[in-house]
Order: sequence, then structure tokens, then C-alpha cells
Amino acid sequence: MTKDDLKIALSWVASEGWNPGIDDVDNFYIADPGGFLIGELNGKPISCISVLRYSAEFNFIGFYIVKPEERKKGFGLKTWQEAFKLIPNQPAALDAILQQVNKYQRFGFKPVYSHLGYQGIITGKISSDVRDLKTIDFDQLCRYDRRYFPSYRPHFLSTWINQPHGQGYAIINDADLVGYGVIRKAMDSFKIAPLFAENEDIAEKLLLALATYSEGSTIYVNVPNINKAAILLLEKYQMKNTYECVRMYKGEQPNINLHNVFAITGLELG
Repeated sequence: MTKDDLKIALSWVASEGWNPGIDDVDNFYIADPGGFLIGELNGKPISCISVLRYSAEFNFIGFYIVKPEERKKGFGLKTWQEAFKLIPNQPAALDAILQQVNKYQRFGFKPVYSHLGYQGIITGKISSDVRDLKTIDFDQLCRYDRRYFPSYRPHFLSTWINQPHGQGYAIINDADLVGYGVIRKAMDSFKIAPLFAENEDIAEKLLLALATYSEGSTIYVNVPNINKAAILLLEKYQMKNTYECVRMYKGEQPNINLHNVFAITGLELG
């Protein structure tokens, strides 16, 4: 899939109601340029899927869409099968809408926990100990990110934190990075993704700092349902849970402390 093909895929994502970021063609493509597949029928695109090969231990499936008029014709299965040719006998993960969980179980995926989608408007403020993410040592950022994401991803982060319509913040304590987050402009709102922090107080400061970038518009956040502190924090600011997806794994689940994950990077990215 070329970047132009990815633009098509993102338009399908938007039509499904998933509200992609306006810089997401570049944001996503850098994660694995060879991992985005598009299916064609008579030379016209009808399906897509992504297989982001972060490492041999962590691959993430997303962007699995067949155009509505071509569904129930077997094209979805063919698209799925092509994707798994890229990761033979390797573990994989995905986020499934509730109606599709049983289908993915037939392919060997097991439900582990859920991601809850919250939205709302937050009046932000920037505390004195919050720093612009671009001022943080990049190697230190990558090491910290690896604590709460299943793979080291410097190429992705380099693009993610420098996207034109986004902003990141971090907090340093005694020279240690103790939390960071990024917010980006989406088609009709803003998205915080990710937000990793050592405790709720740090997460709250980062949440409020990131909210200043939204300028009073709606913010979306996806949070693991087992992080009760994150849920309480979002609900403290009257954010509402509007949807749920199920994180499913085929093979070994990564060893990540989700109680420090106050927002994931995305349902398309892992």
C-alpha cells in the first residue's frame, strides 16, 4: 500500500465513524511502510488491513475494512489471509468491536481486557513542572515509552511527537522521565494518545496540559478498563464512556503494566 492508498483506507476509517487524525497518513505509515495492504477488484480498491510488525514478539492488526457493497463475498477472508502471510507463526494482537469478538476467537485470538473510549471537553492548564515534549532527550523518551508499549519504536515516535497538528508534554522528576502524553487534531475533535504516567497525579497534570491544545473542543481518549485510576480521572472531568473494544491476543500477551497506561496510542496502532 502506498501513502495514497493509505489516504483511501483512512477515508474508509472515517466513514466507519473512527475519526482519524488529520496527519495520520504520515503518522501511521512510518510504523511499518510494508505492513499496510489494500485489496483490489478489477483494479479498484475494495478492502484494506494493516499488520504492524513492531517485533517478532509483537505484531498488531488494524484497518481491517471491506467496502460495504463488497461484504459477505469472501473478500474479507482473503484480505485477512494475505495479512497473516506477513507474520507466519508469530503472535498478534488486535482491538475488536464487541460484535466481532466471536469471529476473531475462531482464528485463535483470545479476549484479555477492554479499551474504553471516553470523550468530553476539559478546561486545561499547564503546571509549572510540565515541559514541552520536544525538549526531552529523545533516547530517554524512547526508553520510557518502551516500559508501557510492547516494543521499542523510535522511528514511529520521531514522527508522532513532531506531527504538524499535535502537541506533547512530559514531566521530569530528579532527571527521571515520569510521564508523557501527546494530543493531536482529528477530523472533528482531538485525541490524546498515548498518555503514560507513574501515578494518577502525574497523569492528571499531563491530561490538563494536553487539554489546553484542544481549545475547548471535544477530546477522545482510549483507556484500558483495568486501569481504574485512569477511569476515575477521566470521569472526574465529566468525560463519558461512549464505546468499548476488546483487546485480543493470539500467542503470548506482552508483559506491560497497564496501570501506568492512562491512554493507549490507538486502536489502529496497538
